[in-house]
Amino acid sequence: MKYFVATDHAGIAFKTMIIEMLNARGHEVINLGPDTTDRVDYPDYAKKLCGDVLVNKGSRGILICGSGIGMSMAANKVEGIRAALVHDAYSAGMARAHNDANVMCIGARIVGPGVAESILDSWLSHEFEGGRHADRIAKLECC
Repeated sequence: MKYFVATDHAGIAFKTMIIEMLNARGHEVINLGPDTTDRVDYPDYAKKLCGDVLVNKGSRGILICGSGIGMSMAANKVEGIRAALVHDAYSAGMARAHNDANVMCIGARIVGPGVAESILDSWLSHEFEGGRHADRIAKLECC
């Protein structure tokens, strides 16, 4: 699976850790930056990542900022993106299984390395269940 990963200045070290985990699990990873802790604006990186996820059918994205909130708000402004802010393995799994989330948002200042790994494993191991959930996802497309 192809994953696009981006952050703001608050999540540089966290992004590196996530990329290493994805690589270790055999996924193709595209690092959209930034790669320094110089101040940047998270909406710019969210917009770039979301555009790449939409153009590359079947890919997914991971956005990181200090809390994850700003990235999730910015990503959900993009039509066709279903971004989920997750803080644990359960929310990551449900975001995929019930909400068919194509972008996961994480707060680097909230989630530690061990929890990050369990979040990632849950995200990677769940697929969209469809069924009754598909009807609900369809209703999101019109809003």
